[in-house]
Amino acid sequence: MSTRLQPMSPPIENVSTLSTHTRWIQLGLGLVCMMAISSPQYVWTLMTKPLAAKLGIALPELQVTFSLLIILQTFFSPFQGKLIDRFGPRALISVGTAMSGLSWVFASQVQSAPMLYLTYGVIGGLGTGIVYVGVVGLMVRWFPAKRGFAAGAVAAGYGMGAIVTTFPIAASLQARGVDATLWMFGIAFAVVGLLASQGLRVPPAHDAAGANVNEAGSPVANLRPSQTLRTPIFWLMFAMMTMMSTSGLMVTSQMATFAADFGVTKVLVFGMAALPLALTIDRFTNGLTRPLFGWVSDKVGRENTMFFAFALEGVAMALWLFTRDNAVLFVLLSGVVFFGWGEIFSLFPATLTDTFGTRHATENYGWLYISQGIGSILGGPLAALLHQHAGSWLPVFGAAITLDIVTALLAIAVLKPMRRRFLAAPRGV
Repeated sequence: MSTRLQPMSPPIENVSTLSTHTRWIQLGLGLVCMMAISSPQYVWTLMTKPLAAKLGIALPELQVTFSLLIILQTFFSPFQGKLIDRFGPRALISVGTAMSGLSWVFASQVQSAPMLYLTYGVIGGLGTGIVYVGVVGLMVRWFPAKRGFAAGAVAAGYGMGAIVTTFPIAASLQARGVDATLWMFGIAFAVVGLLASQGLRVPPAHDAAGANVNEAGSPVANLRPSQTLRTPIFWLMFAMMTMMSTSGLMVTSQMATFAADFGVTKVLVFGMAALPLALTIDRFTNGLTRPLFGWVSDKVGRENTMFFAFALEGVAMALWLFTRDNAVLFVLLSGVVFFGWGEIFSLFPATLTDTFGTRHATENYGWLYISQGIGSILGGPLAALLHQHAGSWLPVFGAAITLDIVTALLAIAVLKPMRRRFLAAPRGV
């Protein structure tokens, strides 16, 4: 009798094949969700002049909107991660994509700066934050053997997604004005993100059983945030991500200003203006580095990859400074600098999940992602203060290069042995 029942069970290889296909579908849906929320941050610069003219406010007052967007996106991420872990990624990411798109729709109706802060800044920041930590936290669970690549791929969707919308939005602003553009694209982003998020789900039991492993394939414990936050290794990663975020933003946030001081803004490179060309290359390399270095880390180890990538940014910044009078090298090296910076958004979430497990991966990453918010706050103002005090860009570059090299050394000399000891210590899985 048992012999007759055996054929009713699906073969293991068929389940495995279905699981593999499902993983890639989940990655594609997560990528679309990330692309749908990227424009509020990455095309903000196109909105500043028309919004300032419409509301009759100065640029510094308007830029509070962008600050709120970044602060709400990063500093509320632990709370958002907790909600996602409790109610599931599909429900919360659906809400997040809707909030992000509708923030533009609501912003198209505002007539005052405080209402713009509330719609574009607060609603948009909370919505993008939910989607970002939710999608990254979900992908590291679906791809236990390719966590670095998966986290990098969806992070690249956020970093490069606005490439698809930048020119259409710029054309719409010219043809229809800011209100119609915000309304039209806001609806489009909300619909696309909401549709994509409906297909997201957590890995089923047969996937989850194999997901709670580190990059070496060894099982790890599932630690809650209350446990994770009590470990020195978490705070080392937090400090390292803060340092890398700060160093990159110290230079990249001031790029237009020091390019003018270096005398390269009006120079043509390959027939194009140097600064716009550099910014275009930077956006591409900043997106490319995330899945690429994530994939490399899956093969050669997280800390080894961190050491190379972080040191690469430091060396590129040094060469950038020493060859600042050469417009061609300015353009090319700017791409290398961004290539050595953007990978923090794949390496750190993958390393975190390898270390503390998958069950609370989203909420744990929410706590780590605060470091990006700190870097966003420190990077630009710190660079401006150093430049103002010294009257030179040398201290700015010197501080950024130092942070890069120190973080690279911490990765290989401190984080690697510390994490090895932590994973070898006996604890419940």
